[in-house]
Amino acid sequence: MKKIVWLFLLSPVIGHAEVNIAISPQQMRTLGITLAPIAKASPVTSNRLPGEIVVPIGQERIVSAPQSGLIDALYVAAGQTVKRGQKIAHITSADLVALQRDYLRAKSQHQLSRSMLDRDRELYKDGIIAERRLLATESGHQEVAAEVQQRQQALKMAGMADATIGQLEQRGEMSNGITLTAPMDGTVLEQMVAVGQRADTSTPIYRIARLKPLWLEIHAPLDILQFAKVGMAVAIPKYQAFGKITTILRSVNRDDQTIHLRAEISTGSEKLSPGQFVEAELAAEITTGQFSIPQSALVRTGHNSYVFMQSGQGFNASPVTVISEQSSQAIVSGKFSGNEKIAVSGTASLKAAWNGLESQ
Repeated sequence: MKKIVWLFLLSPVIGHAEVNIAISPQQMRTLGITLAPIAKASPVTSNRLPGEIVVPIGQERIVSAPQSGLIDALYVAAGQTVKRGQKIAHITSADLVALQRDYLRAKSQHQLSRSMLDRDRELYKDGIIAERRLLATESGHQEVAAEVQQRQQALKMAGMADATIGQLEQRGEMSNGITLTAPMDGTVLEQMVAVGQRADTSTPIYRIARLKPLWLEIHAPLDILQFAKVGMAVAIPKYQAFGKITTILRSVNRDDQTIHLRAEISTGSEKLSPGQFVEAELAAEITTGQFSIPQSALVRTGHNSYVFMQSGQGFNASPVTVISEQSSQAIVSGKFSGNEKIAVSGTASLKAAWNGLESQ
């Protein structure tokens, strides 16, 4: 019955562009209408979201044994920083001796085939041998040269540097060990073997990574898609670390119906460690002409959104564009100066009155 009474009390004042809902202070109190000032928008943050710190692709290397053997020295441990080319381990390998022997043998055969080719070329010029024999000698020389290349590559794959291979060619002195060096500047995250341990080919020895920047892998609920955007700021408040979203994976996890967001943490990454679980917030950027209002102030009609702005004689329904919504706050744009007051409760009654005036 109350609803019918107050509808008769409201009198329409029709303007050129807006419908004014006339209402007295007493009626506002009766209907529970309260006001709040519209304010310049402050950054809207999401709820805390769980995430894991990981090393970005391309910033991590696994140093493995290039040849089977005995690990007789380790020069760095987990947690230490290393420079590219720095010695980190040494492996004694009997197999390496066999590879060096095969390489020297192939080099010797190559020199012999080169001498035979030079001789046959001279004999062919003098007409002493047939062209067929020269072609056979050239073919044999090419096969030996290919074998030398193969043996050389085997030494490189076993961990021997070019300079060491050069010394082997010049002096013929074979080494029974391989010195492993750091492939990049970074931090040793893990030491996977111990001195005296037998290592097979490809046995992992160290995990080395560059720890700036780091990635944050976030698992977020599906409704975050309405809020999250590539380039949006991300904060890890507990560690004062900051970054931006770089990737939004649209594939949904079937088990918990979450989506995957990836952010690059460029500030404060030194306070974080790979494998660490943290809580992060997303923050929307605010531009000129955007205002922050309580979610309860929004009134929706079809696909349009409005707020009831206080005027001299009551309220006007002012159209707004919703930029983002999160928790109890919304960011909107509209024709506001920033000094207006809007209804934040009792909006259902105002909407009913407004619909009644519009239908007249």
